Amino acid sequence: MKKPNVILVTSHDTGTHFGCCGDRSVKTPNIDRIASQGALFTDNFCTTPLCSPSRGSIITGRYPVSNGLMGLVNRGWDMPDTERSLPHYLEDAGYSTYLFGFQHERTDPAKSGYENIARTNGVLCREVIDAAAQFVSERKDKKPFFAAIGFFETHLPFNNTRYKGADPEKVWVPPYLVDCPEIRSEVAKFHGLVREVDDNAGKLADAVKKAGLEENTVFIYTVDHGIGFPGAKSTLYDPGIKTAFMVKWPAVIPEGTVISRLTSNIDLLPTLLDLLDIPADRSIQGRSLVPLFNCHCDPDAVSGEAIYAQKDWHDCYDPKRCVRTREFKYIRNFEKGPMLVLPEDILNSPAAKHVHERFKGQRPAEELYDLKKDPDEFNNVAQDPGYAQAKKQLRASLDSWMLENNDYLRGMIVTSNK
Repeated sequence: MKKPNVILVTSHDTGTHFGCCGDRSVKTPNIDRIASQGALFTDNFCTTPLCSPSRGSIITGRYPVSNGLMGLVNRGWDMPDTERSLPHYLEDAGYSTYLFGFQHERTDPAKSGYENIARTNGVLCREVIDAAAQFVSERKDKKPFFAAIGFFETHLPFNNTRYKGADPEKVWVPPYLVDCPEIRSEVAKFHGLVREVDDNAGKLADAVKKAGLEENTVFIYTVDHGIGFPGAKSTLYDPGIKTAFMVKWPAVIPEGTVISRLTSNIDLLPTLLDLLDIPADRSIQGRSLVPLFNCHCDPDAVSGEAIYAQKDWHDCYDPKRCVRTREFKYIRNFEKGPMLVLPEDILNSPAAKHVHERFKGQRPAEELYDLKKDPDEFNNVAQDPGYAQAKKQLRASLDSWMLENNDYLRGMIVTSNK
């Protein structure tokens, strides 16, 4: 088979707010269609709820604590030159590599292996997708291509007049947000950005099909982390780390594939390399998900499955680690402070005035949530004797992960606020 083209689209701060991912009120027919034509991963998580480090994990297949990118590039962080990225692998395999729009992994995107950095009229979705769609339509080169496509949406602020918001009375307000008029207004505006992303994702998919490339193009859509509201972005709760992830390749992946196993965004790189039959470096920490494309096993029957996530530097230092299984979430807080440390974009938004009671007060050293009984993570049972065994096991699991990854926080004593 001829080598397929690869398109990777990454949106900004969108979490899982698409119809196919369970949002009750936002309409995303184009992204839903892309998901239905390939594989949708319903329980995918990022390694960190921060932009640069999460995107760094996507393109290296490695945790931030391992690849060295633990903070934002626009705040002085940069990925070491020694880290191999997705474009490097594909360039070595004979691909032409392109970047359209937004990337946040390196100060100089050429160091990530992009041979061609497209000129776009800004980094907003419409302009970036227009450039990418034109490239697809006019491309004559017979070499396979890799196109990484990123844009600013759906990052705060939400009040750009180019987006038509939803009806505030009809939006679904997630349970971790206060259901009040100001929050509804913000969610409605956010939906306007999501619809803009959806419209343009459809435009790109249509351009690929019209160019006759659909059958032999791997089309991936994903998100860096959760949405820009208190209790989501910049937290290790599920709204902060659960992200959309879908892969479409009509020639190989069956339509309507739905995978409910726990997956991480470090799995994207090894999965793609496996699909393309490209050898992966041993340093890659993710796993290939290709075997799951034709697996119909019950996710609840799989024992020992877990994902790990971390938080280090956003606007300030706020070190945390977590392990999540299908049954439990265990969070370890390494410094005293409030339950929520809001990043500047959220702090300056209207939503910051309405923080849920669940997030008020001081943080404990440890948090444990029974996800079967408490999927919204409202009731910390870390001090409940009935959960002592679960806490012990998850503590040991997180300790092992930190040791294995040479985490700079390993062995650090945690002091409670109490």
